[in-house]
Amino acid sequence: MKLPIHTEITHISSPLGRMFVATADGKLVGAWFEAQAHLPDLQGYRHTPKHPVLQNAAEQLAQYFAGQRLGFDLPLDLTTGTTFQQSVWQALLVIPRGQTCSYKSLSLLIGKPAAMRAVGGAVGRNPLSIIVPCHRVIGAHGALTGYAGGLARKTALLQLEGAI
Repeated sequence: MKLPIHTEITHISSPLGRMFVATADGKLVGAWFEAQAHLPDLQGYRHTPKHPVLQNAAEQLAQYFAGQRLGFDLPLDLTTGTTFQQSVWQALLVIPRGQTCSYKSLSLLIGKPAAMRAVGGAVGRNPLSIIVPCHRVIGAHGALTGYAGGLARKTALLQLEGAI
């Protein structure tokens, strides 16, 4: 994933560890846990903790972790991925809080029933952890499978949402 050159970032604290959030052109382009898989190199981007989009994202994530927010109302930019990845990330947005979806169901939802592996790869590269709820995707028969932020975080997020 390549972020726009004019991306601005900040870091926030969460109950599940330090996170980075990023914005470009007035939209949120990233939200990652520190040291998660597929975390882009954020060196060289301007640290702007007072940017309104980043402040709004930080506030909404804090509310989410406190159990006060059921969804997010943030301007999102998902164009940092391929067309296929973008279709998967858009599909993740329709998985309701408190529910889960299998990789197979997700591949059917985007009209690519044979692409379960590719769907899994796209889910793992979701640039907007939590906000685009990739943690709600589980394996066949309800197995908690990979999460770029780690299975312990995935479990905690699903417990917070009442899905497990």
